[in-house]
Amino acid sequence: MKICQTMITRAVRAAGTLRWRNFPMLLLAGCVNAFGVTVFLAPVGLYDSGVSGTSILLSQITPESMTLSLFLLLLNIPLFLFGAKKQGAAFTVYSIFAVSVYAAACWLITDVLPVDVSLASPLAGEDLLLCALFGGIISGVGSGLAIRYGGAIDGVDVLAVIFAKSLNITVGTFVMIYNVLLYVVCGCVIHSWILPLYSIVTYMAGLKTVDFIVEGFDRSKEVVIVTDKPDEISAALMEAFACGATKIAAVGGYSNADKTVIYFVVNRFQISRMRTIVHQLDPLAFMTISDVADVFKNNDR
Repeated sequence: MKICQTMITRAVRAAGTLRWRNFPMLLLAGCVNAFGVTVFLAPVGLYDSGVSGTSILLSQITPESMTLSLFLLLLNIPLFLFGAKKQGAAFTVYSIFAVSVYAAACWLITDVLPVDVSLASPLAGEDLLLCALFGGIISGVGSGLAIRYGGAIDGVDVLAVIFAKSLNITVGTFVMIYNVLLYVVCGCVIHSWILPLYSIVTYMAGLKTVDFIVEGFDRSKEVVIVTDKPDEISAALMEAFACGATKIAAVGGYSNADKTVIYFVVNRFQISRMRTIVHQLDPLAFMTISDVADVFKNNDR
């Protein structure tokens, strides 16, 4: 028990250790997010989700000296520090770094570089649908990269993790409620619902893009097979796809007979062939197929 606890402690500490190779990707995440927001969303008055959207709104209704970059820092950094105990030091450092890059890149694009983003998008003009879609996708890439490499680029995610459980709702529901309220406030402030409604398109495009970046574009499939011929099926699958299979002993709930569950991972192009192999060897085999976000393995073994 003592050895097991020591191993757990080491694993937790390792997970909370800063990895310097993450910082270049977090740098890229902040720059990409800034490009999506300042080139596509802010010029036409669209709103990003979370703190970014809140910062855009505040920069519109406050004096010019209160810029988008300033609000990104003022709102995000306290939220990350507030959640430091729950999220860990590494997450907090990564997130503050990503947000700082995000804010600095926004300042460079809007105030330093020779790019006119004051009246319309330099790339999509005043087309709200194009701006909403591409702004959401590009900022989603930035947010997804930040999450994939250990941090976050929006402090609302931290609030969701801290308060969602006590409110008896999921993290996703908390973020959605925040964004719906944000868009309602935006509509009331600007006395129009066109831009907030298009901003929902931005939010949905960004949300889907984050999922793709964090979980992968080409998800693998996990296959669970309950069969009376585990040795034949697992051997055939390993020969056909040149990868391993896991056999797990089980007992049928209705028959009370001994069964074996085979756990196997394939890509989507291999599903049809895998299904044919299994049914040829055991027509009565029970099979389920589910998405797998990531597959990690040690290639040295």
